Amino acid sequence: MILMKDILLGMAVGDAFGVPYEFLSREEAGRRVTETMEGWGTHNQPPGTWSDDTSLGLCTADAIASGYHLDKVAQNFVRWLDEGFWTPHGKVFDIGGTTRDAINRLRAGVDPVLAGGEDEMDNGNGSLMRILPILWYFEHTGHYDIRTVAELSAITHGHPRSMTACVILVRFAQLILYHGIKLAYDKFKLEMQGDSFQRDEQASHFSRLPHLEELPEPEIRSDGYVIHTLEASMWCLLKTDNYKDAVLKAVRLGGDTDTTACVVGGLAGIAYGWQSIPSDWLDVIARKEEIMALCERLEG
Repeated sequence: MILMKDILLGMAVGDAFGVPYEFLSREEAGRRVTETMEGWGTHNQPPGTWSDDTSLGLCTADAIASGYHLDKVAQNFVRWLDEGFWTPHGKVFDIGGTTRDAINRLRAGVDPVLAGGEDEMDNGNGSLMRILPILWYFEHTGHYDIRTVAELSAITHGHPRSMTACVILVRFAQLILYHGIKLAYDKFKLEMQGDSFQRDEQASHFSRLPHLEELPEPEIRSDGYVIHTLEASMWCLLKTDNYKDAVLKAVRLGGDTDTTACVVGGLAGIAYGWQSIPSDWLDVIARKEEIMALCERLEG
């Protein structure tokens, strides 16, 4: 049984660990990242501060507490930007341009499924970073629909590549839940080779995913492109065997450290459970008790 705590606390802790190091080169991150939850750094935020990645994941989780309604998710995103809803300290301090543009469209009354950017250049990782909470909904309702994942992406990122990346991540997370990481990846590779995926017009962009185990670190990129975040996150999980090491590996890649570590943290939370998160990391997380309360509300 999956717990929302596994997802949300996994995301929040990974995200917060990465926030101080965002945009550092791999070399500099390798020198500076310790095993302690640090603060300040890039965004001058106190230790335990998570970013827009977790905020939008929390907005999604909050929306599905009363059933899945895309409009409610969209409304929560607008509240986040306008009112500081589900921010760590009452104010948005980090937001991608594609996400901001989409929320502006939502505010103007655009249908959520049409709000996200559809240009080739709109394939940042802004929907991938927040998508994992929908797995909890699928598991608790017994209803899995890739169209739901795609439309959740489309609120901010409507290009088919971003939507496909989100579908892949949620499916990989579901396989992890049932089979553990190694067997999940074996099953995932078989699915990637199947006709249904190969017919997808975006399939060629994901061709490295079945070969991630073979790739050395220099071939893993950790910037904000959705494909690179998906690859880096899966690679970190495959190269480690516990939550702590997976997140450390993600942050030490440098670049978009908070988002890579947020996605890795969510996957690792599903794989190992939220109680595997180092207590000294978890204890300093902003709004920890409120996140726990949301999870308990969802879990009944």
